[in-house]
Amino acid sequence: MLFNRRRLLGAASLGLAGALLGAIPVARAQSGTITLIVPTAPAGSTDFAARLVAEPLAKRLGQNVVVENRAGANGAIGTGAVARARPDGTTLLVQYSGYHVGTPAIVPNLGYDVRKDFVPIALLMDAPQVVFVHPSVPARTAAELVAYAKAHPGQLNYASAGNGSMQHLGTELWKQQAGFDMAHVPYRGTGPATQDLLAGRVQVLMTTPPPLMPYAKDGTLRALAITSAGRHPALPEVPTMAESGQPGMEVTAWFAVFAPAGTPEPVLKRLTEAVDAVVTTPEFRRRVEEQGAIARSMTPEALGQRVEKELAEWTQVARAANIKPE
Repeated sequence: MLFNRRRLLGAASLGLAGALLGAIPVARAQSGTITLIVPTAPAGSTDFAARLVAEPLAKRLGQNVVVENRAGANGAIGTGAVARARPDGTTLLVQYSGYHVGTPAIVPNLGYDVRKDFVPIALLMDAPQVVFVHPSVPARTAAELVAYAKAHPGQLNYASAGNGSMQHLGTELWKQQAGFDMAHVPYRGTGPATQDLLAGRVQVLMTTPPPLMPYAKDGTLRALAITSAGRHPALPEVPTMAESGQPGMEVTAWFAVFAPAGTPEPVLKRLTEAVDAVVTTPEFRRRVEEQGAIARSMTPEALGQRVEKELAEWTQVARAANIKPE
């Protein structure tokens, strides 16, 4: 129902008018189509997470839920669109940590502030990184890759989903710790980066497992190591970085849902409860784990604290690597 200014001023009391105005965003969020903005190209882990949650979320909310990819500018195009969206719960951000705490660590003025312009709703999944290489690279372990890079300077290029992505920052952290070098080739998302890795135009990609799992299983690509404390049940043959002679290299990307700042608390609560209910289902967990990731819920407060902590940590890595905006 719509109310114009004249009718509101004619209401029985200002309190009634305030109640009516406050109810409009909640009503809209409970009836309109929800758009999940993904700030990456299709076929990446963020896209996977968004499409996996969309259908069961729609059923729980009784609303249409659609996924819209808005890639570009290291996630800033899609992320900025949500920052500027009406805060009524109908436009949400399915975000990748590389773009939420990585890109801001490099780019000083994105046109939005991830700490002020977004409200955490729920975590979807954590995903350790896996080092994938093209079969032309004569390395079977992470330590062998480091040794090869040191012996053949300038011959290895590594891909990433963009400047400031977790793939970029995670690989730079590894280079700093192990003391070797590879040239960085940024792409507009994991999908394009994967295509060039498959073609051999780049040789290395350290990324979350979901989009590359099929290629690792059929031998098209070689998985050398995983950046988690222990092996993943979906990749039991892939050793950890520590097992591969690279101790201290633990990097976990995360994927979560955020709303524009100013979204009414009742709307946020409803969305958090619905997303958490989906994430904790056996089916969601099974499908995530099959792709080498881990379904995980987290309170909005804890997610906000994670953003603050990792933003500070990756800012230090970016400064040490002298990473500049593109």
